[in-house]
Amino acid sequence: MQKLFLLFIAGGLGSLSRYTLAGLVQRLAGTSFPAGTFAVNCLGCFLFGLVWSLFEDRLSLPPEMRVIVLTGFMGAFTTFSTYIFETANLISASQWVYAVANCAGQLVVGLVFLWIGLSLGRLV
Repeated sequence: MQKLFLLFIAGGLGSLSRYTLAGLVQRLAGTSFPAGTFAVNCLGCFLFGLVWSLFEDRLSLPPEMRVIVLTGFMGAFTTFSTYIFETANLISASQWVYAVANCAGQLVVGLVFLWIGLSLGRLV
């Protein structure tokens, strides 16, 4: 139960961080390009790599802490970092077909599902 509570807190902090940073960057950029989301996704990839590396190589923390930080905070901050990390793992393992399928598939299928959801929402 404590793990779920910590995931809840970490997720809330990640979500608030994403909202705050994306809004700040977007206001500073003053453009219609989604600069806030772009910045959050790039920072999220950097932080995911940094945290993963620290957990793997430097810190001896319980596995639950990795879940709380990476799934809780980082998952709420941006799931894009997980998508990039998993694709990088496929590339590192020379699983090129899966890496391309993951990138192209999530992009194309995501856009299709968004369109289906928008269309369905307009019908009801």
